[in-house]
Amino acid sequence: MTEIAEILSGQDIYDAERIAGKIPYLTSTSSNNGIGYFVGNKNKTLEKNCISVNRNGAVGYAFFHGYDALFGNDTRKLRLKNANKYVALFITLQITKQKDKYAYGYKMGTGRLKKQKIKLPVNEQGKPDYDYMEKFMRAKENELLKKYLAKKFVGRYNQLEG
Repeated sequence: MTEIAEILSGQDIYDAERIAGKIPYLTSTSSNNGIGYFVGNKNKTLEKNCISVNRNGAVGYAFFHGYDALFGNDTRKLRLKNANKYVALFITLQITKQKDKYAYGYKMGTGRLKKQKIKLPVNEQGKPDYDYMEKFMRAKENELLKKYLAKKFVGRYNQLEG
């Protein structure tokens, strides 16, 4: 992981300190893209275009955040060295695919995350093929959008015919 990303710790904002607001505060949940709360607080973890990885709770789940967010201490922030939205989504999927090995109290702390290996496509030089990752995820996105739009169109067509 350290070859492709800088790994940073989160910082807790305890319940008594939380101010209601609009900034996503990332916790170790497996739902809502990792967002546990929306707060008005700010700290040094505020950043966008990063990946959160749960180290506790729903261990091993990873999410991409293309928006400003705060990272709680039960998450780790991955700042990719070569990133865009699609590369980040590809890497997020690869991390999450390995979540099952962290079940039963086996946490994914910073040390383990630094040693974590994920499978990535490589180019002729043996380096991660970021171009392929981006094209793959763009194609997946288009495929899903086409399916969604086809369902919507068929549903509306049936309503008009009915």
